[in-house]
Amino acid sequence: MRHDTYTSGKLKRSHVRHFLDATFGLTLSSASWFALGKDMDDMSMNLNAQTTTVKNVLDETNVIHEGYEPSMEVGTQYANPEDAIYPKIKDITFNRLTGDDCKTLGMVITIDKVNAPYDAWVEECMIVVNSYGGSQSGVNIPYTVVPCGNRIRGTITLSDDGVPSFTEVTPSQQVGG
Repeated sequence: MRHDTYTSGKLKRSHVRHFLDATFGLTLSSASWFALGKDMDDMSMNLNAQTTTVKNVLDETNVIHEGYEPSMEVGTQYANPEDAIYPKIKDITFNRLTGDDCKTLGMVITIDKVNAPYDAWVEECMIVVNSYGGSQSGVNIPYTVVPCGNRIRGTITLSDDGVPSFTEVTPSQQVGG
């Protein structure tokens, strides 16, 4: 899969990419990244901000931001035995796996510079299968990706066929974001 490069102006949707480690090994050094979104025209990470609004007796409003509970719906994931992620999604679905058996690494990258390396974040994710079946267009296994934390900031370079190579950024190298 080739990737779009950024030249200028607003980002195309293809400039923010989401991947899952198809090995489900939770080991960054041996991750085999599978790009999400092949059969989708809309996919977003919902941050689900957790806030509390408190109004005091002076009619002042205070908003307390308590963090995020992100999740991403992968609404169209056709069952394709040729996809690297298929064996594990099949296993989770039909063996009704739960807990750590459904954990893998997720990665998001932003292609917002003319040249690599690009910014990337990796973290553990839980894959929660929602259903299976679908219409005559093919067997669909939609699922939710729920980030679990242990987030690592880094950079990636992409091979000519779009395969990412992740490098962790140490805290002393981080600037912003």
